[in-house]
Amino acid sequence: MLDQIAKAFKRKDYRTAQNLLKNFLQKEPRNPWGRLYAGRLYEEKRKLDLAESIYRQLLQQAEHPKIVAQARSGLQRLQSQKEAQEQQQRQQAIARVSKDPNQAKPGLLIIEPVIGEARKAAAKEFSRIMNLDSYSAQRQLPGRFWRLHRTGNIGELGIYGQELREVGIPAFWVNLEKIEQIRVFRVQSISELGKTVSIMCHDESNQLGTLSFEWSEVAQRVEGKLPVFESVVMLVSGKQERVERTQDYVYLCDLHLPQRNCVLRFCDRSFDFHHSVGIIPPDTPRSQLSTRLQWNSLIQVMIQYLPQTPLWSDFTPFAETVLQEAKVVADPRDLFAEIRPYIDIFRRAETETTWDRAFALYSGLVFCRKAD
Repeated sequence: MLDQIAKAFKRKDYRTAQNLLKNFLQKEPRNPWGRLYAGRLYEEKRKLDLAESIYRQLLQQAEHPKIVAQARSGLQRLQSQKEAQEQQQRQQAIARVSKDPNQAKPGLLIIEPVIGEARKAAAKEFSRIMNLDSYSAQRQLPGRFWRLHRTGNIGELGIYGQELREVGIPAFWVNLEKIEQIRVFRVQSISELGKTVSIMCHDESNQLGTLSFEWSEVAQRVEGKLPVFESVVMLVSGKQERVERTQDYVYLCDLHLPQRNCVLRFCDRSFDFHHSVGIIPPDTPRSQLSTRLQWNSLIQVMIQYLPQTPLWSDFTPFAETVLQEAKVVADPRDLFAEIRPYIDIFRRAETETTWDRAFALYSGLVFCRKAD
């Protein structure tokens, strides 16, 4: 009867195979060959969970090497079928959301760190969802910092991001338009310091004005430093070549006021320390104060008034992934070229400008993630 069942499968006569198999299993319900054919029959009927259950039982219980090999082969086929079904469903979902103009706007998909023992299982799921080989999945799954994984239409990114969340991989996706809508005020000085703070600042149109806020309005603080490059001539393989080296750093700190949908941006190169109250002791000689010491004093004031406010300071490793992505993205404008940095420092090189935009992007992502 097993030969007859095998011949029925070979000619794809599954109705005959089912009848023969039913009679066979009534007589020998534990026969491993009969159970193997039952798994194949469920597979043909697209009852994949039942087929998988039988194949896994055979792997644990069967001793015949051919049965074990065929059960393992069956599981591989099931995995391929499931992945094909998932891809088809994903593409159908992407096609549906693409019809909505709001879902077709450019955005970014950010993967958050996965640490410890969870990484192995997460990398496997990451590989499946993002259609990556296992090595690439391991490399691209972040372990310590945020990673910009993909740019594209916000609707499509949301579908991928939701799938990642469902398998325990932390991710979020942001419409670039939301970042562009956040107001940015560049702080020039502090004229009043206490529970209420008054500042002189420039708005997006470079108009100077006064703004007052309370420390309780600040939801989070974002810090970062931007490299300042210098062009130097070096000997490379016996030839003189001009290369860029980091000469210095510019320090930035953003205070987020989500209720006002605005960011207060402090920069060590443009902040007026000597016309600000409460930062530098009045009897301190200017000759003893470097820009870095004055900046550290300003940060200490913020820490004093915002002891429990979350601090985001992983800008540099995030920026490196962003700058790498900017080199390969088909249309860099979809990444962050439309984001204005609002940072008052002189820049000579385009590479430095991208760092400025990367900080504005990082701060904007933190802002939107908190709002989400």
